[in-house]
Amino acid sequence: MRVRLPPAAPNGQIDHKTNNMEENEADGIVDFLFETGMLAKTPRSFSAFLGSGDQSVAEHINRTAYIGYCLAKMAGDVEVGKVVTMCLFHDISESRISDLNYVHQKYTERHEEKAHTDLSKQLPFGNDVKSLIDEYEERKSKESVYSKDADNLEFLLTLKEQGDAGNGRAETWIPNILKRLVTDEAKALADRIIVTESDRWWFGDKNDDWWAHRSKKD
Repeated sequence: MRVRLPPAAPNGQIDHKTNNMEENEADGIVDFLFETGMLAKTPRSFSAFLGSGDQSVAEHINRTAYIGYCLAKMAGDVEVGKVVTMCLFHDISESRISDLNYVHQKYTERHEEKAHTDLSKQLPFGNDVKSLIDEYEERKSKESVYSKDADNLEFLLTLKEQGDAGNGRAETWIPNILKRLVTDEAKALADRIIVTESDRWWFGDKNDDWWAHRSKKD
């Protein structure tokens, strides 16, 4: 649905007395954008049990989207944009219900469906969002499977980082994460993740004289 803001008055201010329908739609979008900010303030709860790590839901979603893009490009036969968008929305309900890890979920009930429904009601394109989330949750389409694998690979990367930083407990969590992976592409990346030092991307050759003297080579 195309949303048009009310026209500007002569003084440059928005005339809120006109186009109330469009204004209400814009208000719903603005509320949603404020709501997404809560994801940056919502901690991932696994760290309390792992004993280390400090990650927000927004940080998790951010890297999950990058992983989803990579997996979709590797696969070649899925809609890249849909996978990335699913990754962006896969934990959107946690702005309202917070992050509940596997221990929490043993003893509490997650009302994700209600959160998704309420969220969709406030957006003029809410039906599209709800349909996308439902598809992700049903896990029947290729895009939804790759998106879920991206979610699990993000957790694997986080655990590898914590393990490399000295938390031996993180390594004991990894086998169960590997069992969750479905696609060949995700399994292939997982095989490389668990044998790759998480600082390799920036450290490179640790014997390089740059790290001792910052001596640039020609």
